[in-house]
Amino acid sequence: MKIGKNMSWKLKLGIILVFISFILYIILYFVFHELHHQLFLLGIDLAFVPLEVLFVVLLIETAIGEREKRVMLEKMNMVIGTFFSEVGSELLTRMTSFDPDTDKIRNSLLVNANWSSEDYQRAIREIEKFDYTLKISGDDAASLVFLETTKEFLVQNRKFLLGLLENPNLLEHETFTDLLRAVFHLTEELESRHDLTNLTRADYMHLVGDMVRVYSILIYEWLRYMEYLMVNYPYLFSLAVRKNPFDPEASVEIRE
Repeated sequence: MKIGKNMSWKLKLGIILVFISFILYIILYFVFHELHHQLFLLGIDLAFVPLEVLFVVLLIETAIGEREKRVMLEKMNMVIGTFFSEVGSELLTRMTSFDPDTDKIRNSLLVNANWSSEDYQRAIREIEKFDYTLKISGDDAASLVFLETTKEFLVQNRKFLLGLLENPNLLEHETFTDLLRAVFHLTEELESRHDLTNLTRADYMHLVGDMVRVYSILIYEWLRYMEYLMVNYPYLFSLAVRKNPFDPEASVEIRE
């Protein structure tokens, strides 16, 4: 019963049509092969009709599937683009300023229009093996301001983040879904602490761990999204490059 339930409709249809074709061939062979040679040849053409139907159905279904996949990918990247416009880019900029080791990966993240697919793959390999740290503590005034303002920023965007989590187009994008969960978890952690200026050292370290989780996935998704923009939307890519949080010379205004 399990096999029957898990069998796809394409496989079931294929088996049925092949079986029909085989039965027709056997019938034609025994009825017409010896007595009416011409009728046998005509019948053979008819016997292969089910296989031709199978071929056409699979061809059409594949074409439709590819189109639906492209549409879903487009919708998914629109959602990802909205995330970076509303939350992601700002959050990345905030966290980058507290990364003491940014210089170690900066050159791998200075994306430009001349990058190839190989450049993006090389950059991804670099960030995947990078040991992420964020220098945030309760003894540093800048860190406390960062925690408080980031808390306010994320809480203000809570409904937006929840809406993204409920978007069915993201079900196929595992890493971005992980990013949303990590960001939402960080939001809850920060919101649950009413006074961020008077936490234990262990609690600050816990929050840093949550932020590092967000930071590492965020950089990865940012790189993938930049590649998508470069290939599909050069005008959006141009603005994203001019807002690159890893480029100290980045400027939204176009320079001569």
